[in-house]
Amino acid sequence: MGSMKFSTRRCSANYLVFLLISSGFHWQFADAFTDTILQGQSITTSQTIISAAGNFELGFFSPGNSTNYYVGIWYKKVSNQTIVWVANREYAFKNRSVVLTVRTDGNLEVWEGKISYRVTSISSNSKTSATLLDSGNLVLRNDNSSILWQSFDYPSDTFLPGMKLGYDKRAGKTWSLVSWKSSEDPSPGVFSLKYDPKGTGQIFILQGSTMYWASGTWDRDGQVFSLIREMRLNYMFNFSYSFSKEESYINYSIYDSSTISRLVLDVSGQIKQMAWLEASHQWHMFWFQPKTQCEVYAYCGPFGICNDSAVDGFCACLPGFEPASPNNWNSGDKSGGCVRKADLQCGNSTHANGERDQFHRVSNVRLPEYPLTLPTSGAMQCESDCLNNCSCSAYSYNVKECTVWGGDLLNLQQLSDDDSNGRDFYLKLAASELNGKGNKISSSKWKVWLIVTLAISLTSAFVIWGIWRKIRRKVTAQKIPTMNLVRQINFGEGKSQKGYEVAVKRLSKRSGQGWEELKNEAMLIAKLQHKNLVKLFGCCIEQDEKILIYEYMPNKSLDFFLFDSANHGILNWETRVHIIEGVAQGLLYLHQYSRLRIIHRDLKASNILLDKDLNPKISDFGMARIFGSNESKATNHIVGTYGYMSPEYALEGLFSTKSDVFSFGVLLLEILSGKKNTGFYQSDSLNLLGYAWDLWKDSRGQELMDPVLEEALPRHILLKYINIGLLCVQESADDRPTMSDVVSMLGNESLHLPSPKQPAFSNLRIYDGKLKFKLK
Repeated sequence: MGSMKFSTRRCSANYLVFLLISSGFHWQFADAFTDTILQGQSITTSQTIISAAGNFELGFFSPGNSTNYYVGIWYKKVSNQTIVWVANREYAFKNRSVVLTVRTDGNLEVWEGKISYRVTSISSNSKTSATLLDSGNLVLRNDNSSILWQSFDYPSDTFLPGMKLGYDKRAGKTWSLVSWKSSEDPSPGVFSLKYDPKGTGQIFILQGSTMYWASGTWDRDGQVFSLIREMRLNYMFNFSYSFSKEESYINYSIYDSSTISRLVLDVSGQIKQMAWLEASHQWHMFWFQPKTQCEVYAYCGPFGICNDSAVDGFCACLPGFEPASPNNWNSGDKSGGCVRKADLQCGNSTHANGERDQFHRVSNVRLPEYPLTLPTSGAMQCESDCLNNCSCSAYSYNVKECTVWGGDLLNLQQLSDDDSNGRDFYLKLAASELNGKGNKISSSKWKVWLIVTLAISLTSAFVIWGIWRKIRRKVTAQKIPTMNLVRQINFGEGKSQKGYEVAVKRLSKRSGQGWEELKNEAMLIAKLQHKNLVKLFGCCIEQDEKILIYEYMPNKSLDFFLFDSANHGILNWETRVHIIEGVAQGLLYLHQYSRLRIIHRDLKASNILLDKDLNPKISDFGMARIFGSNESKATNHIVGTYGYMSPEYALEGLFSTKSDVFSFGVLLLEILSGKKNTGFYQSDSLNLLGYAWDLWKDSRGQELMDPVLEEALPRHILLKYINIGLLCVQESADDRPTMSDVVSMLGNESLHLPSPKQPAFSNLRIYDGKLKFKLK
């Protein structure tokens, strides 16, 4: 929101006159209760401005016993000072002589002596003024009363009526809450409240970068979050949800405008919806979340189930599972979750004793996170689809809806018998774990299973065989790396008129080294679920045929548009930003949010696939590696693509998450410029990184923009993206940001970005697979 700017001020006569004028304006404010600071005016620590109807007040405050000074907004009509917004929460002022002013350049600034903190960063050709509205929103306006900046776009820890929680892609804004560090320190704490960028309508509480709590999906009819049941009894707050391609957000209003209300994310990580009761002079709590330990996200870890009513601890392992780390589990740390006692067969028809994997029913629970809904003809097909899919861990069937879960099961909660929100699901287990108990498949059912499975297998084999005959004869494959795209493949019994568009990735029979990459890709991506990663539907490994089946991407890959003179004009600025943000979110998931920390190692434009809406999906995980720490790993087998490789990987064989960050930086600069990093020719620059750096040094960064982008982009927005790209491609891995930092930079318009150092390989030309250095 603000940025520190250190400057030296001489105590000149003009400066003293300015202070005297500022003091004079103070008395005008105090007498008239004005709601506005005009350009050139200031307020001191003993002065405030008050909104027109007297709802809110703005001035300096010192929280609790602190001697620090902050600019804040609080309720005027509430007897105990309750802060709703802080301007300079990242930097506290120690001296009582600090002032808040509207500078001559139109910006709002806090300064004291030689130190200044700029609250806003706008450019205006006319005079500006800062006004505190009765909504609690501080706005910076020009002479035409147009709003140039508003505090509602930069919330602190409080969500007021009229605010938004979500994002605006057009303006590059993200609206989120961040808790105070403590009750006496308003600097950003460890908890944040954010809208789910996947568009599910959920809100999340994060503890650092770790998921802490989820609201459940938004119920459009009931106007509530599914896991905040108290909202169903609401008679005071009117919540609404808005979703479009340009922006998505949650906001709320008050039925009775005279009610004083707030929703706050406190230092403990709880969100609390409250209203002020004047009769008792206190805040009344309507609801708060999370209320119990079981509502903390994935508190019991993978395959753990939480029960608030349990007398021997909240967490237990699902049937057929045991603690992954018994020592940690016994000491109270359940986050590692549980692991299987007996492995599933996964692809083998039976166990050694002749029995197949089976299902155990788990009753009356809050279902796991991240389900996938499949089309189905009934419960039997739903069960069959899960049984025959190696990555499927469990399924649930309800009113012709088949829901399946792949990989780890997270956020399970055992509900009480009188809770009507509970559902049943079926957990896939090795047959040895059932031993005739629970839901073991009967002999007659086994025969049905065998017949159905054989029929499906034979039908699928004939279908795939027929497809490949057609491919060899006449199908013109779309050009995506190592993929042949096939349309309208019918699975199941082969009789349905409906088909799935899929992409088939086939290992060449002549390949001597591709099997390990294909197997690695299948094993890794089966464990990953994110909207910006390509989905794996299944695999076929039969004798010499080794096939992966993916979701179909009708718009091919990013390089098809970006580097093709006939097509790259299709990618306007908004679409490019959407692709940049999507790839960043996908990488952040791989590095931090997935159960396995993954390094992709081959991120490039040709490995970014685009769906029908040009949403980006990271693909090709054949070279990806699981990574267990923040340290670098070494390898003698350097794989990837020159031009996207980080210097420590290309020259020393060291790779880490910062290797992917480097590749992302190259990709970001390519998206902005429409030029390839490799084979780039310019009079004084041997590649795109060097060209971008030369422009940046000469304050001509805007010249990097692809000429086909005719939008009148604000210069500072384009420069922000170039700055981020250059930070990512710095030579030292330690200097590069993490993907968490990158996502924050992309989503925070007011965040002050550090200056980048010279990129790696800026004096290097890469073409035809060879490296050529430029002598300096």
